[in-house]
Amino acid sequence: MRKIQLFALILVLAVAQFAMAATPKDTLVMASRIDDIITLDPAEIFEFSGAEYAANAYDRLIGYDVDNVSDIFGVVAESWTIDPDGKTYHFSIRKNITFASGNKLTADDVVFSLQRVIKLDKSPAFILSQFGFTPENVEQTIAKTGDYSVKIVIDKPYAPTFFLYCLTSTAGSVVDKKEVMKHASGGDLGYEWLKTHYAGSGPFKLKTWKPSETLIMDRNDQYWNGSSAMKRIIIRHITESASQRLLLEKGDIDIARNLQPDDVKGLAGNSDIKVRKKAKGAVWYLGLNQKNPYLGKPEVREALKYLIDYKGMESSILDGKATIHQAFLPKGFLGALEEIPYELNAEKAKALLKKAGLENGFEITMDTRNSEPTTSMALSIQASFAKAGVKLEIIPGEGKQTLTKYRARNHDIYIGRWGPDYMDPHTNADTFARNPDNSDDAKSKPLAWRNAWDIPEMTKLADAAVLEHDSAKREKMYLDLQREHQKVSPFVIMFQDIEIMAKRANVNGFILGPSFDSNFYNEITK
Repeated sequence: MRKIQLFALILVLAVAQFAMAATPKDTLVMASRIDDIITLDPAEIFEFSGAEYAANAYDRLIGYDVDNVSDIFGVVAESWTIDPDGKTYHFSIRKNITFASGNKLTADDVVFSLQRVIKLDKSPAFILSQFGFTPENVEQTIAKTGDYSVKIVIDKPYAPTFFLYCLTSTAGSVVDKKEVMKHASGGDLGYEWLKTHYAGSGPFKLKTWKPSETLIMDRNDQYWNGSSAMKRIIIRHITESASQRLLLEKGDIDIARNLQPDDVKGLAGNSDIKVRKKAKGAVWYLGLNQKNPYLGKPEVREALKYLIDYKGMESSILDGKATIHQAFLPKGFLGALEEIPYELNAEKAKALLKKAGLENGFEITMDTRNSEPTTSMALSIQASFAKAGVKLEIIPGEGKQTLTKYRARNHDIYIGRWGPDYMDPHTNADTFARNPDNSDDAKSKPLAWRNAWDIPEMTKLADAAVLEHDSAKREKMYLDLQREHQKVSPFVIMFQDIEIMAKRANVNGFILGPSFDSNFYNEITK
């Protein structure tokens, strides 16, 4: 009897200890997939996870209301005016911002940061260089006019919101000039150092980053716009949905970012867990490299658009995580096209392949990030391609591996997700429907370039749309552009993202925005 009582007491204590297990009240622990982080330098960051990091570690020049994106407001820039020429912008810089280093943020830092993006010329540089900035002229076109005032001169009188939205992107982040230049080497503007270090003024600062393992951020007690209740943010790289769910149920993590539909359903009825959804601007697509002789045939490109089981994936693999969408502008953007002309039709695809002289099909490869739902989507596509004799070999890899290969346009087919860099429609038109130079050593390398799609006429149409000030006319231009793009492009656009976040019931204040770089941690409480 005593042994039984002792055993019962041990069991009760063990259960009590488990029930009390929880993350610290001032620490948020989040499970996510962060293997796509390649760099921590805002002048180079161009991936989903990296951009979310930058949104919480750096202040940008301009911001927007995540629930009403047309509401643009100043962040580092307190206010601005535009000259009658439509090309000259004057920004007044806030005087109460201090970097985590203790240095005061001034106009010197703003000018240095924007010039640095242009001079380094990394992947996101086009967001600013499209306004005529070059390494040769940027010191004249972006200049300080006082300790807290900056003048920026762009090359054309674009719609003002277009330029301002671009300054809300990661490329508009302001870095600490003194701190960065302390670590500069060989004229690199601190590039090698900032890839793995921090020099910002945002609500959180970098503590440690272990690629494909953890990203830890500490509260920046110098932050000018209200101190966070969270002293630390810990992001753990957990690839499996089932593992994220188990850790969330146990209380080992506070938030799970990548749960698949089955695991979300499995949480139903658990009062300790809450699920949130937010429509995002990201689209899922296939990129068909035009250097491949099969994919270069227009009939093949169209045939593959009829070899996707859109409805099947939407209702099973993506159940609740995405909705069918087949145009490059996501719903919610000015001029978004919501027509859905394609569905799975193997017979139609076979007829198109026969017209291309490929009635027996062909073999092709697809680079695929080895995480869900990408892997399951790839397997579905492999099965539906086979219905018309197209033999698809899936090449799996980590996010940074597949991205690196894709950016060098060494793929056949790439399955990926693209999120807008800013909330103006040109953000996606500029990458899906514009390619000013298709040469291998081109300066600008949008998605059309990555897929070797040479489109001088469509590029002219995209350029004209961004100069149109009349919103109704501009909307029609984008609708017409997307209809043509749907028919002829080497992009099979399939779905628009819906982000699902599962959290412990005591966690509140995580801001989910419409884009990957508008998710914010500063208002989180537990």
